[in-house]
Amino acid sequence: MTAHDVEPIDPRLVEVCSCLVDDYSPLVDFGKWRVASICASEYNSGDAIRQMERHNETDEVFVLLQGESILFAGDGQGGCGVGAIDCARMDSLRVYNVRKGVWHACALGPDAIVLVIENSDTGAGNSDHAQLTPDQRKLVMDACAGPVSV
Repeated sequence: MTAHDVEPIDPRLVEVCSCLVDDYSPLVDFGKWRVASICASEYNSGDAIRQMERHNETDEVFVLLQGESILFAGDGQGGCGVGAIDCARMDSLRVYNVRKGVWHACALGPDAIVLVIENSDTGAGNSDHAQLTPDQRKLVMDACAGPVSV
């Protein structure tokens, strides 16, 4: 038997869904966890990032499936807001665990798909958003305009 000979699996046994979504979309919610997908959109390109978020009750995991993405993280130091921003050009199929309470944002390239694993109740009630300062925004824009544009 080859993979081409296999019939589709019974959906009562296994739920199958596509990771190709508009912007962000939950794919599977079960109990206390959620798997979601983020695809490139007008909201997560490098020039669209004007704020970061943090989740106050849980870590959040990102896995780049295809394309290019830069993960930004703010240390929250310096009084208020996101503080100093660090960034990493994400490698495909590596797990990036953003710790609870860390400011973060992802800039996605045009064909990027990022898998997200988080608590199912992660949302506005237990998360904060902070606007970037002009200097922070410039840092994000410069990082995204690097050797390979995101």
